This record gives sequence, structure tokens and C-alpha cells, in this order.
Amino acid sequence: MGLFFSAVQWLFFILASSLVAPIAIAGLFHLSPADTAEFVQRTMFVLGLSGIIQALIGHRLPINEGPAGLWWGVFAIYAGFAGTIYSSTEQALQSLEGGMIVSGVIFIFLAAFGLLEKMAKLFTPTVTFIYLLLLILQLSGSFLNGMFGLPNEAGTVRPLIMAGSAMTLIAAFYFSAHHVHWIRQYSVIISLGFGWLLFLLIGEAPLMSASDKQLFSLPGLFVFGPPLFDSGTIVTAAFITLLLTANMIASVRVMEEVMTHLNSSIQKGSYRSAGLAAGLNQMLGGSFSAIGSVPISGAAGFVAQTGNASIRPFFVGSLLVVGMSIFPPVMNILASLPAPVGYAVTFVIFARMAGFAFAEMDKEKNKERVRLVAGISLLAGVGAMFVPAAAFTNFPAAAASILNNGLILGTIISICVEQFLLAMTKQKAHN
Repeated sequence: MGLFFSAVQWLFFILASSLVAPIAIAGLFHLSPADTAEFVQRTMFVLGLSGIIQALIGHRLPINEGPAGLWWGVFAIYAGFAGTIYSSTEQALQSLEGGMIVSGVIFIFLAAFGLLEKMAKLFTPTVTFIYLLLLILQLSGSFLNGMFGLPNEAGTVRPLIMAGSAMTLIAAFYFSAHHVHWIRQYSVIISLGFGWLLFLLIGEAPLMSASDKQLFSLPGLFVFGPPLFDSGTIVTAAFITLLLTANMIASVRVMEEVMTHLNSSIQKGSYRSAGLAAGLNQMLGGSFSAIGSVPISGAAGFVAQTGNASIRPFFVGSLLVVGMSIFPPVMNILASLPAPVGYAVTFVIFARMAGFAFAEMDKEKNKERVRLVAGISLLAGVGAMFVPAAAFTNFPAAAASILNNGLILGTIISICVEQFLLAMTKQKAHN
């Protein structure tokens, strides 16, 4: 029974952290409600299957796969290419299918030749600290907007939703620090249940739409048409893959730190096996006309909050996600979870990750170097978060996906600055 409840917690955590992206992307491409539902279904199927693949043959850690923010950005850019560079929306989506398949091939190439292990060495405690802090800062805006009931037609904060979110947030903090072990262990699902019930009582929970879909439905392959492999998409996919490897390595490192802190045994899979699994997952995203996935760093906060680092509940939870995705009525029920509730509970999980970030910084002995690297990287990364996405319209998709993503830009700068300072230190030592 404990395994079942822990697995259901994973199911809701994966759902809460993954539903927004496919719905938003479907809106960018003006998909019909039926096509949007199928796009969400295919994405959840791929995310669940990707988590299973990583658990079996990849990093073998309880890290769920979520829609990669980088691919989300590229989808947004390509939505603007429909009717200009591409003759239709379908053609733009076919090119994205090809891009994810190319990304998968590059992932497998990097893993096969041992290049991921070399890249992992660049993720020092300083870089990991900056990555985590930028991740928290980047998501903070989305969390608060969601908890305030934004966006909406009026464009103003909805006090009732804000009050409900605040109560859910307080409850989530209370349950996560409860003196009773089982309440603390299942705090995520208890908090989600509390928030859902609260929003039903105040009349702010969305009604489940009547579904005329059949009971059982397998996701289709190449729904938008055969994949296209044009030069621009291939170059973009190459850059995206390099950045996704950085994201994957950071997520694995953070989870290993959390599991060590919890005194949990770590069944380590190599970065090579994680990269091979990631390559397969990218190819799945393209083949099923979904979104490319990436290991989610927030999983570390989830494990820290529940105190359960076992991979078995995660594996069963991923199986539940796959099962849910092929039964549309079930997914329709779970998808009716009020978004502010998901944001409030996830806020608590990510709040704990700030502690992991500063713990990484404390590992560095040269505090002066850490402060300088952090100052430059955070200034650039956080600054980029305030630049409108439309400002990069005339840039190539690969460049725009970096410059318009403060997390990636700041992380790249931190690696470059730190390696430069380390090289300067070694040169002075030789002289």
C-alpha cells in the first residue's frame, strides 16, 4: 500500500510539472481542442516512457522527465516561422519532429564516444550552485502568476484564487514538516488533495469536460506528417542537444547530492548510459509528435520533501503516467487538477532547492572566485529573463533559444568564466 501511495505522489508530481507546456505549445500553433487533447496525451505518454527508460538503462535515479524548456522555446520560435520560412503550421511541426530525432542521434553519438563524462567535469559545485539558483529564479515568476490566477481575460489578480493558493501553500509547508512520519512522507499527495478540495469548495476548480473520446486510445506516430530534416533545424538541434546534456548532468548531480544527504544507497548509472537513454527519449518525442524531454531538477526537491529516494515508487509512478495517457477519460479527470494548486505545492518543493544551491557553494574553498563567477553569471542570467522574447525574432533559432533562456545563458557563462579563472590561476602558479 505504501508503494501505491508513493507512486501516486509521483504521478501527480509529474502531471503538475508537465501539463502546462503541451497546452501552451498547442495554443501557439492554434491546434483545435481535439488536437490539443491528443498532443497532451502523446506528450504524457512519452514522458512516462522516458522516465521508465532512464530508470532501467539510463542514470537509474528517481528523476522524472518533463518537457524540456529549451524545446518549448524552439517550438515557440517555429510557431512564428509558419507561413514564412515554412509554408504551413504542419510543415513547421514536421521540421520539429525531425529536429528531435536529430537531437537523439547526437545524444547517442556524444554518449558512445564518452564525451558526456568530459562535459560532466565542468559542473563544479560553483556551476551547480548557479544553475540551481537560476532555475529557482526563472520558475518563481510562473509560480506566483499561477497562484495569483494569471493569466486570465481580465489580466488582473484574482483574490479568491490568491487566497486559496496561500492556504494550500501554508498547508503544504505544514504537511512537509509534520512530526508524523507518514504524513511527511506523503505530504505532496495530501497537499494536492487538500488544495483540490479547497478549490472545489470555493468554486474555482475547473469542471471536467465531457469526453466523447473512446475509452482506450494509443498515441499515433508522426501525426503531423513525415519528419523534415532541413539544415536550419539540424543546426538548431545540435545546439539544443549540447544544452540539454548540461541540464541532464546538473539534474543527475543534484539528485545524487540529495540521496547522499538522505543516506540512501545510489545505484549509479554512468553518464554514458544516461546519454544513450536520453537519445532514445528525444527520438521518441519526435516519432510520437510530442515534446522532447529532459530530466527535471525539481525531482531532487520532491525526493527531499518526501524523504523517499527509492526508485520503485518512481518507476511505478511512470508506469501510471503511461497507463493514464492511453485512457483519455482517466487523463481528463487528472488534468482537471486546478493549476494554482499544482503551482502552490510545487512552490514548496522548489523552495527547498535553494538550500541545496547554497550547500553546493559552501563546498568551494575559494570563496572569492565563487562570488565573482556568481556575480557575473547571475547578473547575465537574471537580466536575460527580463528581455522580451520578441526581441530575438530576427536571430537564428539556435541563438535565440540561448539568449532568451536566462537559465542556460547564465550556466554557460558560469562555466566559461570559472574555467577562465582556473586557467589564469594555473598560469600564475607555473610562473
